[in-house]
Amino acid sequence: MRVQRLHHLQLAIPPGAEAEARSFYGGVLGLEEIPKPPNLARRGGVWFRLGTLELHLGVEEGFRAARKAHPALLVEDLAGLAERCRQAGVPVTTDEPLPGFDRVYVADPFGNRIELLELLDDGACRTFV
Repeated sequence: MRVQRLHHLQLAIPPGAEAEARSFYGGVLGLEEIPKPPNLARRGGVWFRLGTLELHLGVEEGFRAARKAHPALLVEDLAGLAERCRQAGVPVTTDEPLPGFDRVYVADPFGNRIELLELLDDGACRTFV
């Protein structure tokens, strides 16, 4: 037996924050919302698809933002997406270089850290399968 791949990531959001989550993840980042199974939908939250990976936003009582732990989303046109974030009032910060990538960080409306990466053509990065 072995682990095959990552299926989804989950971040917490505060109760009643689904509209803000849709606005940021669907509107600003452009992720595709997918329906939650009916038996889980009653818990609240919202799910998105990123290719073969899913991002689940689950409601958590006593919510506390993930400021260090974070998903890293591989994107095309990082500069364009960063500008769209800025125009939406989302601060964009840079960090030390990561070989083979351009990258920035943003925070969702709840303070969860999100890394946005763009693959460079210099061949210095790890291979993605």
